[in-house]
Amino acid sequence: MSCRAKKPGSAACYCRPKTVVRLAPLQALRCTRRPQILWFSRASVSRAPPAPAKPKSTWLCGPQRDRNRGMRTRLGCLSHKSDSCSDFTAILPDKPNRALKRLSTEEATRWGDSFDVLLSHKYGVAAFRAFLKTEFSEENLEFWLACEEFKKTRSTAKLASKAQRIFEEFIDVQAPREVNIDFQTREVTRRNIQEPSSSCFDQAQGKIHSLMEKDSYPRFLRSKIYTDLLSQTQRRLS
Repeated sequence: MSCRAKKPGSAACYCRPKTVVRLAPLQALRCTRRPQILWFSRASVSRAPPAPAKPKSTWLCGPQRDRNRGMRTRLGCLSHKSDSCSDFTAILPDKPNRALKRLSTEEATRWGDSFDVLLSHKYGVAAFRAFLKTEFSEENLEFWLACEEFKKTRSTAKLASKAQRIFEEFIDVQAPREVNIDFQTREVTRRNIQEPSSSCFDQAQGKIHSLMEKDSYPRFLRSKIYTDLLSQTQRRLS
């Protein structure tokens, strides 16, 4: 009996397997082509990346602008800082060679006896200022020196103006050269300058003096600025 007499799908019928063999490659071909067509169609669409947003410009004024300007200056000078004796000689009150000739080894050695001895010597102040500049904390010494100069003022009219200027430069919040003092000391000083006297900065000056004596002064004695200075004075005598 031929396959036409048999029921389709029976065991002796080979029509369906032949049909499956013929259609299977077409179905497989369609399945393999379809992802390729989709892939090429997606790749053909090119989208430009979004442009980066421009940063908004902020305008600063007053103390904040001065503070940022001072920070940029400090960061710009960071690569030029060298903890050596050359930093000290660059800011001496006299010419460097003349100053080193006048400075004796005994005087430079006595700077290590106490912090007050260092501050009483003009070359000691210059060397300590050079060291503080390498640590970006020279405002502490500048404030202490401004208070010492303020105490010498005898005119009542000048006393009020100098007190206000020192407060705005060193003590007030976000001052251009703000020193590190606590809130209570700042408020006490703010009240003191309302009726200025030669002692209105004593509490704040004492805080900064203690800070430099305990923190910066020991590091200065171990710094290269001080050790190089001692070596130069000793070589000059030999």
